[in-house]
Amino acid sequence: MNSKHHSHAIEELNDTQKRVHRILTAARNPLSAYDVLDKMRAKGAVTPPTVYRSLDKLIEKGLAHRLESLNAYVACQHLHPHHHEMAAFAICEACGAVTEFTDPQIGERLAVWSESNAFAPKKITVEVRGLCESCAA
Repeated sequence: MNSKHHSHAIEELNDTQKRVHRILTAARNPLSAYDVLDKMRAKGAVTPPTVYRSLDKLIEKGLAHRLESLNAYVACQHLHPHHHEMAAFAICEACGAVTEFTDPQIGERLAVWSESNAFAPKKITVEVRGLCESCAA
């Protein structure tokens, strides 16, 4: 996603969705939906379904990702084109830092495997857990 498209996608969001996006973008670590809800409640009443709908919209627009193993969300870190059908993340088990990365070879290998096994993936999320450079030192 290029920065022009990214900006356009943000402009299409409603005010609540923009707030959720700002919260995710400002967060240092992944946030659960209830973490987002708590941050939003500081500025007025909001319900869990509203937060979940906003998170779903951000994911649909390619502005956020759901980390399956953590049941948490992060803002998309890429402002350049990449395939949102395949997201990859390095998750530090010590400090909780998450780095989004792309590797065309991973996507290609999964595509070959899927084709040879007559499997039609809808979404692929790769989560690599370990220690970041700072925590491993």
